[in-house]
Order: sequence, then C-alpha cells, then structure tokens
Amino acid sequence: MVRLLLEIKAELENVTDLAPASAGTFEYFFQVKCNSCHEVHPKFVGVNREDEREVSGGKGNMANFVWRCGTCKRESSAKFDDKLPTIPYTADANGQFAPFLTLECRGLEFVAFDPTRGAWKCVGAESGTVFPEVDLSEGEWVDYDEKAAVPVGISSIESNWRRA
Repeated sequence: MVRLLLEIKAELENVTDLAPASAGTFEYFFQVKCNSCHEVHPKFVGVNREDEREVSGGKGNMANFVWRCGTCKRESSAKFDDKLPTIPYTADANGQFAPFLTLECRGLEFVAFDPTRGAWKCVGAESGTVFPEVDLSEGEWVDYDEKAAVPVGISSIESNWRRA
C-alpha cells in the first residue's frame, strides 16, 4: 500500500479556505497509473469519498475507487484516508504548495489532478463572506467582495503528488 498526499498551490486574492463546496460528494478527477505495467490511463477518472466498492478477492474490503488496468488487466484500488479530511487551502499558504488530501493506494498511483471540475467554495479574507459556488472551469475565478469592497480571485492553480 502506498499513501499519496495531494498538495495544491494557488494564487488567492483577498480570499482564504479554498475547498470543495460539498466535501463528501465532491467528485475529484485524477489521472491514474498502473504500478504493474506503468501504463497511464488516458482519461481522468472521478473519485469521491461517499462511493464505496468492494475490492474483488478481498474479504469485505471496500475502496472509494476500484480500477482494472486496460493493458495488464490487474485490479487496483484507492481509498481516502478517513483520519485525514480534505484540508482547505488558506491564504497563509498563498503561492506555495500545501497538503490537501491523502489517499491509500494499492496497485496504482495518481499522477495528476484536475481542479477545474466541480464546485468549490472560499471565504473572503477580510469580511468572512462565503463564496459557495466558485467555478474554476476556466482555470481561474474572479468576483467582488461587497462587504470588504475589494476584488477577490483565485488563479494559477497547480497540484503535486508525493508519498505521504
């Protein structure tokens, strides 16, 4: 089993606490690589914390993602680390990589993350205004915080995988 830590980095303008809008049902999109044949699946796959599937051959073992490699036909799985929830990206980490989430992987590794899919949320750094539907599909998001009378935005989102 390999534990992988996804770190994210972004440029935050007058906002903090960037996180998925719905923690449990948020669909994360990852690119997966087979550890047996080292083939990288060409498409991103969706994984969320609520979906659980049985791992074949396992005695009641469950995982959030079960995948059979198209090349070598080996089954692999991944599970979110229940002890470590998704960690919001804060203004304190602005422009630097910070831990975001951890997955336990068996027979596979995730090699990329697509943050442009799904709804995100954040909070105005000065006002505490909640922005519940942040759309990063264009790779950035801009708005205006009326309470603080400042522009807000998120840009330059990057991710990095490393062993936890």
